[in-house]
Amino acid sequence: MSADKAARGPSKRARSPRTIAVIVAILALVAVGVYLAARPAHNRTALIGGPFTLQTAGGKTVTDAEYKGHPFLVYFGYTHCPDVCPSTLADVAEALRKIPDAPIPVLFITVDPERDSPAAMTDYVSSFDSRFVGLSGSPQQVAAAEKAYRVYARKGPPQSDGGYSMDHSSVVYLMDKNGLFVESLDLQRPAADTAKELSAYL
Repeated sequence: MSADKAARGPSKRARSPRTIAVIVAILALVAVGVYLAARPAHNRTALIGGPFTLQTAGGKTVTDAEYKGHPFLVYFGYTHCPDVCPSTLADVAEALRKIPDAPIPVLFITVDPERDSPAAMTDYVSSFDSRFVGLSGSPQQVAAAEKAYRVYARKGPPQSDGGYSMDHSSVVYLMDKNGLFVESLDLQRPAADTAKELSAYL
């Protein structure tokens, strides 16, 4: 029996370093996994937003740089939108009324430059809040802005009256004072809560 124990003893001692090595390897893999899991979230935020060049009423050209220095909101839609766009903009306006002096521009960028001129966009947003800015541009300029914000937009089939609708994503982007994406603004809550969150970025 003692001989058997003696024979088994070295085997146990030989396996111990391998066990430790396996444990160390597993812990290293877990650490790498945690790092990789955290890193994409940071990269995703960096992928939303970026330079754009568009026009306001009167033919004035504006770029994203003009809105840095204060937090701002960005929403893509169009003036012929039957329900989602006006209701979303109304919710944003309600939140802004809770903080009337806050310098938070709301950029409403068209996804339908064929019908939405800069003047039409400016006229459309004038009924919501003075901090709303209607922006349009050439199809190429609008497409570049959509790409920067990862916006989906597609022209629908022609309707019987000759018109058409636009299928598009509906996200209100909250950008910080450096022009970096913070989050998609949550409007499914009391306007006062939304206003309080916006104020935190001033």
